[in-house]
Amino acid sequence: MSAPRATAPDRLPRTVLRLHRAALIAWGAFVAGVAAWLVWLNEITVDGVRTALAGCSRGPGFCVDFLEALDYSEPTGYAGTLVRYSFLGVAAFAGGALIGRELESGTARLAWTQGVTPTRWLAAKLAVPAVVLVLGGSALVLVFRWGWAANRDLMGDNWAFADVFVARGPATVAYALCALAVGTLTALLLGRALPALAVSVAATGLLSLVLEHGRDALWPAVTRTSPTPFELPGDAWQLARGRTGTGHYATYHPASHFWPLHLVETGIVLAVAVLATAAAFAVLRRRTA
Repeated sequence: MSAPRATAPDRLPRTVLRLHRAALIAWGAFVAGVAAWLVWLNEITVDGVRTALAGCSRGPGFCVDFLEALDYSEPTGYAGTLVRYSFLGVAAFAGGALIGRELESGTARLAWTQGVTPTRWLAAKLAVPAVVLVLGGSALVLVFRWGWAANRDLMGDNWAFADVFVARGPATVAYALCALAVGTLTALLLGRALPALAVSVAATGLLSLVLEHGRDALWPAVTRTSPTPFELPGDAWQLARGRTGTGHYATYHPASHFWPLHLVETGIVLAVAVLATAAAFAVLRRRTA
């Protein structure tokens, strides 16, 4: 006896992948490209940089411009910037192609007449990209953590630098999922692809900016006082420094605060993602009531 044909809801994940295969290919190429770049920097480029710096240590006659070291440190920093801001592309995709374009063209309403409820349609539209984003985002985080830590003596950016801070942990994935949810909600509210794309990018970018400026307050900082001047650890994130009537003080986050700060920010971003997702389903129910 032959197996029954899959119903429309059963085919939803495959349909989503087929409709947005160009975006899937672009995301895969982005992840692979950043990974390959970091591997190249740490397996090929770094040897030439170390040779140049060794020449400098033999005296002025052998010295190569120290900026040669930037052949390694600057591209690694650029890779971190790409990883950190990858969520902006997700917001544009969610607000534009994933939801906005289908609402604007009427494709979504056509799907709702083919045995697919609006709720099932939206669930598939969110679930499939979410899985792809989690897998790709996790790969980006792992490869960047490896690349950033492999030759720390050549890197000028410490753990508190904005791009490095996000790219080294699950906040990267959280921002991508939040962008997906916010883009979806915006598209459902506006019903048009281009305005939804623009608003989604602006909203998620603003969220990132606000959290960056308030990041130092997400976990209690350490304040050290001393009657004499003192130096902080080289990897400390200094927030304030000065003199009192009885000595010197400094307020800072030690390197051990990276994970508490990072996980609090990740939790905030995920909370926004959950709220935006719930709001998206509520808006959809209202639109289709």
